[in-house]
Amino acid sequence: MKILVTGGGGFLGQAICRLLVARGYDVASFNRGHYPALDALGVEQIRGDLADADAVRRACEGRDAVFHNAAKAGAWGPYEDYHRANVIGTQNVLAACRAHGIAKLVYTSTPSVTHRATHPVEGGNEADTPYGTGFKAAYPETKAIAEKAVLAANDATLATVALRPRLIWGPGDNQLLPRLVARARAGRLRFVDGGHNLIDTTYIDNAAQAHVDAFDHLWPGSACAGKPYFISNGEPRPLREIVNALLCAAGAPQVHGSIPFRVAYAAGATLETLWRTLRLKGEPPMTRFLAEQLATPHWYDISAARRDFGYTPRVSIDEGLQRLAAWWRSREV
Repeated sequence: MKILVTGGGGFLGQAICRLLVARGYDVASFNRGHYPALDALGVEQIRGDLADADAVRRACEGRDAVFHNAAKAGAWGPYEDYHRANVIGTQNVLAACRAHGIAKLVYTSTPSVTHRATHPVEGGNEADTPYGTGFKAAYPETKAIAEKAVLAANDATLATVALRPRLIWGPGDNQLLPRLVARARAGRLRFVDGGHNLIDTTYIDNAAQAHVDAFDHLWPGSACAGKPYFISNGEPRPLREIVNALLCAAGAPQVHGSIPFRVAYAAGATLETLWRTLRLKGEPPMTRFLAEQLATPHWYDISAARRDFGYTPRVSIDEGLQRLAAWWRSREV
């Protein structure tokens, strides 16, 4: 079987590629850059931009299935950049699947598509957790548009499914954890409203396994076709506990300070205006969307994924933390 993974060079993308290669599939990755780790796996790398319809169509030629994992993520930046990557890019993938008669598309979405200001999600499932409104960041807004398009495309010739993994972490993370560690060591980390809100997270191997599980059970008319699914470890814990556990695994200082939500939200609004007015580079240290995410409970019922495609988290948070600590130590040697 020939499979294309978009964004295969990223954290989750590499984990998905590893699982697919281990099964003996012929795997190619569509990336903007080049990744030695994919070379080591024997994954063919195709350079291109998701917004380039012709490049996407060529990459999908001859493939039996697509894992559409690539996206522009973040809490800040011009809406047009996110729309180009996440909406137009996904439209191009869907068109390429149609053009080449590809029968399966597994799409990586995010629980953020359901974000609604400070509205908590506590054990919410896919049926009772609607799409968000009044988005204050381009990422969740454009991912919601893209997810709707993917699910609407499901039919008798193309089976689609959207997975919403929550806060992926683990060995190989070169984004979230290094940023947390750097800020903790600089004394620039604070919780919002104490960080006592329960949140879900997903260990990297579990997130990748969920994608392969969904792929195995996906075909036109199957139970998971045309549906979205929350994915996590199924172990909600307080935000401050998770953050400090990750920092401990990396040998970084623990965080104890906190600021009220109103202060964080006001700071986010001010910093957004400052960054936009002065055209400053990088992301503001706080945004309104980030303040809402940090202060609000977000944990989900994953029973639908268990029922429809047999997803079971195989690595617990505690075991994952041990693996993360070992990887971090080996990385610093």
